[in-house]
Amino acid sequence: MDALLQGLELFLSVENFVAIAIGVAVGVIVGSIPGLTATMAVALALPFTFGLDPVTSILLLVGIYKGGVYGGSITAILVKAPGTPAAACSVLDGYPLAQSGKAGKALKMALYASCTADLVSNLALIFLAGTIASFALQFGAPEYFWLICFSLTVVISISGTSLLKGLVSGLLGLLVSTVGLDLVYGTQRFTFDNFNLMSGVSYIPLLIGLFALPEVIDFYLRKAKPLAVRGADASRVSWPEFRRCLPTILRGSGIGVAIGAIPGAGATAAAFLSYGEAKRTSKRRENFGKGEIEGVAAAESGNNGVAGATLIPLLSLGIPGDVVTAVILGAFMLHGLTPGPLMFEQNLDMIYAIFVGILFSSVVLLIAGSVAIRQFVRIADVPPHILLPVVLLFCVFGSYAVQNQMFDILVMFAFGIVGFVMMRIGMAAAPFLIGFILGPLFEDNLRRSFLISDDLGVFLRSPICWIFIALTVFSLVVGLRREYQMRRTAKAVEANS
Repeated sequence: MDALLQGLELFLSVENFVAIAIGVAVGVIVGSIPGLTATMAVALALPFTFGLDPVTSILLLVGIYKGGVYGGSITAILVKAPGTPAAACSVLDGYPLAQSGKAGKALKMALYASCTADLVSNLALIFLAGTIASFALQFGAPEYFWLICFSLTVVISISGTSLLKGLVSGLLGLLVSTVGLDLVYGTQRFTFDNFNLMSGVSYIPLLIGLFALPEVIDFYLRKAKPLAVRGADASRVSWPEFRRCLPTILRGSGIGVAIGAIPGAGATAAAFLSYGEAKRTSKRRENFGKGEIEGVAAAESGNNGVAGATLIPLLSLGIPGDVVTAVILGAFMLHGLTPGPLMFEQNLDMIYAIFVGILFSSVVLLIAGSVAIRQFVRIADVPPHILLPVVLLFCVFGSYAVQNQMFDILVMFAFGIVGFVMMRIGMAAAPFLIGFILGPLFEDNLRRSFLISDDLGVFLRSPICWIFIALTVFSLVVGLRREYQMRRTAKAVEANS
């Protein structure tokens, strides 16, 4: 209790409140710009924390992180240009809602789901840090392998109207993920002697090209005005809608916490996994991908549930949960602090101060998000012939800003053409992205497992492996069974007509 009171006293300063407010606001703005990720924003803000108190520094960076994760959904919903990779899942239902004049509804649901998931994630960080971190430590290469296998079954749920096309799209994503240097031997693969490809295909230009450019290309090729996206002042999330989506939000939050506590898994996988589970269990699964508000809730709760949970292994074990928390670890070390068990013994008041600040950041995110929605929703009223060139400009800027290379702009245009072709033939782009992002993790853990042991029994070595094997098989059976039933229904309707 003394440590808690000292932590409150340490937190209750104007500097901490201002740091959280500025951090969340900057994160929302940066996250909403395609190509500028939360990771980039936190890294750029790190030098500004040198002269600040340790608690203020950490809260500033955490605020940017949380704001950036939510901010990516804004442009994903309004112009189909995800600000962050994790927001790509929000495109699936958010953009169709915006096209039908319900941009405000989609943005508000994204905000409410994000804040709820963020709060759940923060509470998990505070009360379950030790338990979840000890569980995450039990994950070795075989456990990671089966976790990725289970995550890849999400492809079935996001395959659109054709499971075969969805699987082909996912396999193409896996294939593209192998471009670059071999993970074990360091040999070149599919680089065609181009040094720009030795580090692989950059995911930000690929993401922007795959989702944003096809709309621009389609508009100019058709030379016709697309469906106008109306401002959405009248479209609000009603209480019955939020109550219907609440189980999905809580489930997505749980998935985000579980994925976030495992170092390296990432918010993108959590978002798609949450979306896949929501579609699998929803009574309105036929509407997913066409503008279902529950789909937006699932995607945003999944990726925001990760935000607080990635701090669990960092604070309790000193192990960064992802790239952003690795930067935050650097901020701790700059102030002479080493996260881990000793910090809970030596600096418990500081830990409590950070916990209180992280809880307060959820409230700030709700306020900052509400303000951002009122401003950004006006984008929906801009005529397409004015809006789309601006979107194209941001796409080029965002792709170049990642590594300051013209080659990344070429990558963006190349995958823009690929995305346009996929859109024309009815092949979903989301499986491509999930295959591309999970591909390196899949290959790395598969090969590491074989390096541990030549015996296939290594993949069955622990109860965690068996749990994820069962989940993978169950997910495949349910998905294939539903696909079979849909085909039977379609044939029966065709026969009757």
